[in-house]
Amino acid sequence: MKSIRVLSVASEIFPLIKTGGLADVTGALPIALKPEGIEVRTVVPGYPGVMMSLGSVEGVLHLPDFFGGDARLLRATSCELGLFVLDAPHLFARPGNPYLTPEGADWPDNALRFAALSRVAADIALGAVPSFVPDIVHAHDWHAAPTLAYLHYSKRRRPATVMTVHNIAYQGVFPREMLAALGLPEDSFSVHGVEYYGQIGFLKAGLYFADRITTISPTYAKEILSDEGGVGLGGLLRDRCSDLSGITNGIDISVWDPATDPHIPGCFYADMPSCFEAEALKNRAVNKVALQRRLGLRPAPDAFLLGIIGQLSTEKGIDLLLDTLPTIVGEGMQLAILGSGDRGLQYRCRAAAQADPERVSVSIGYDEGLAHLIQAGADAVVVPSRFEPCGLTQLCALRYGTVPIVSRVGGLEDSVVDAGDVAVTGGRQTGFKFAPVTAEHLADVLLRACATFHDVAAWRRIQRNGMSTDVSWRNPASRYADLFRGLVEMPQEQVA
Repeated sequence: MKSIRVLSVASEIFPLIKTGGLADVTGALPIALKPEGIEVRTVVPGYPGVMMSLGSVEGVLHLPDFFGGDARLLRATSCELGLFVLDAPHLFARPGNPYLTPEGADWPDNALRFAALSRVAADIALGAVPSFVPDIVHAHDWHAAPTLAYLHYSKRRRPATVMTVHNIAYQGVFPREMLAALGLPEDSFSVHGVEYYGQIGFLKAGLYFADRITTISPTYAKEILSDEGGVGLGGLLRDRCSDLSGITNGIDISVWDPATDPHIPGCFYADMPSCFEAEALKNRAVNKVALQRRLGLRPAPDAFLLGIIGQLSTEKGIDLLLDTLPTIVGEGMQLAILGSGDRGLQYRCRAAAQADPERVSVSIGYDEGLAHLIQAGADAVVVPSRFEPCGLTQLCALRYGTVPIVSRVGGLEDSVVDAGDVAVTGGRQTGFKFAPVTAEHLADVLLRACATFHDVAAWRRIQRNGMSTDVSWRNPASRYADLFRGLVEMPQEQVA
């Protein structure tokens, strides 16, 4: 089998820098592709956290006056990941979030920052580093999308290209007046180029010029073809639907492994259902007690304990969850929330916890250890998103025997089997789903799940089904490998 080289381009990568699921994907997929004979090297910005995480580095390019300052391209290896790091202090040596100022606003030069990342990626793809000339360029989200425009306007023979959309709601749209500063030719500003409703569209350009487009679940791939789901790009995607595919994400099962998880007091096996009835179930109970104690919830083994992990926003349906609090509290359920986001929703969450601290706990921010403990100790996780390209919380939940309760959107629809779906899918129930995405229907599904929780035998069956589900990167990596091989084997004139 011919080895294939892939240049991945991403604004974040776990465990070096992470703000969301994008980093989990870009950190796990390269490792999962190794058994497929595919070598991946990822281009990432040299944020302070990234620079501090690097061991030995090799300088491969000096980039004078590069988007406003001197820069270097470094080659490094970290955490089994092959990297190219764009060390450009004038663009990336900043505190806090990679995209936002400490006050929470977009960095005003984000267009230049991520154009620089894309420009250097295009240079590598065109042979600037002779020791690594890729067969494929794989761009992730809007920050990396201009790579494909730079390749197109180079007018040179280029590698095949893949554009992956993690969340189409974020597109990278900037003023038309920046065209020259970005180093793009005047004729690129057209509907057949980077122009997007009179402005420069980074993601639009990537979708237009990519040989193949992927997104992170099959259902989301269908949803973004609509005008509403495509958020202005539905028409373009409909034109390119034959090149679009949805590949559901996996999770890193070495990080999310209940058998060895250092964050939980009671470890148990995820991939050996025969162990579940005895040791595993007992240790899940240990984790539930530990979670209740840590959060100050009433120590009640029989209380149906719901977990929420993630962004507190209306997109994630947190307002709907708060609207169902009378049902949650009235039925004796408990609720553990971990996350941050909209200030108004944070206030409502805190108020709910203050009103009933024995049943509702809220932890604002992100705590990796607490996230693992919620997955191992809660009875169910709730993901009531209005839209969800893939979602990783429910995949971790399945691994830990925590039953997901999710809305019927995007990757949630693809990764959870409801009792009503069993006859259609031929699968075994792994969770509960609801639609339409309203507070009323969420309350109904919570009541249905709570009733099932108190049927011990039925609940254990659902837990076992979830724990025996393969949520690793093995199958997604195989599908990406097939996609890459197909592009490499295609005649150059069909991909250029």
